[in-house]
Amino acid sequence: MDDARSLLMPADLTRRGFIATSVVSGFAAAVQPVCAQTMIMTDTTGIVAGDVQIPAKDRALPAYRAMPAKGKNFPVVLVVMEIFGVHEHIKDVCRRLAKNGYCAVATELYVRQGDTSKMTDIPQILPIVAKVPDAQVMSDLDATLAWAGKNGGNASKAVVTGFCWGGRITWMYALHNPKMKAGVAWYGRPGGTTDELHPKNPIDLAATLKVPVLGLYGGQDQGIPVDMVEQMRKALPASAHSDIVIYPNAPHGFNADYRPSYRADAALDGWQRMLTWFKGHGAPVA
Repeated sequence: MDDARSLLMPADLTRRGFIATSVVSGFAAAVQPVCAQTMIMTDTTGIVAGDVQIPAKDRALPAYRAMPAKGKNFPVVLVVMEIFGVHEHIKDVCRRLAKNGYCAVATELYVRQGDTSKMTDIPQILPIVAKVPDAQVMSDLDATLAWAGKNGGNASKAVVTGFCWGGRITWMYALHNPKMKAGVAWYGRPGGTTDELHPKNPIDLAATLKVPVLGLYGGQDQGIPVDMVEQMRKALPASAHSDIVIYPNAPHGFNADYRPSYRADAALDGWQRMLTWFKGHGAPVA
């Protein structure tokens, strides 16, 4: 992993920049090339889906929202993007959740630092992502939840899910907001290097977790060792009723159907586990 990390980082990074970038390089080291288009395309029949603007403290945040076309007060799912931003795959995840009765919202969380949604070059993306403070992300997700609660969703029945970079953020937001009903973290790195913008990792705070979180990991993930995942499992308090599932033959990004890392069996099983987890922990659909 160290060799992969060195290949992904610009040679002129300062020590401070190296530390910051290393927070996200654990994800990026395992990311495979992007295919031309998303393999799974969910239509908009029976749902409302499209771009929206989320009012935050200092600016409007671009986001994508999908929810059923009929009804109201749908349970909210905060969908936290991958390292690549809110691209078509993440939008499709929102549409899939809408088809299952949820108000799903994915917010562009790097917008102040740069736009990665059209980038596929990891060395180009990493410096942008490294500048995104955890505190900023937590605040933006708070704003997203508040907006969703006023625009078709029920914020009192809110859950969070995220992938890759967003998997780590899923753990962090569940720790930040104990009112969330549940979380599902897809291959989110639980530990690693810290810095002033990312002072803690999920494993450092795990003992304080109150929200039931399901972690989904690949046993062949080259960026998130199984040993680290098992350490996270041991750190979780019994009172949080959380769980971790490891798919032995799956790599990082096994739900990303637009990359060679996609594993249909693990992705389908993980998806069903996620829906069951949400419904069983306070966010059932009508």
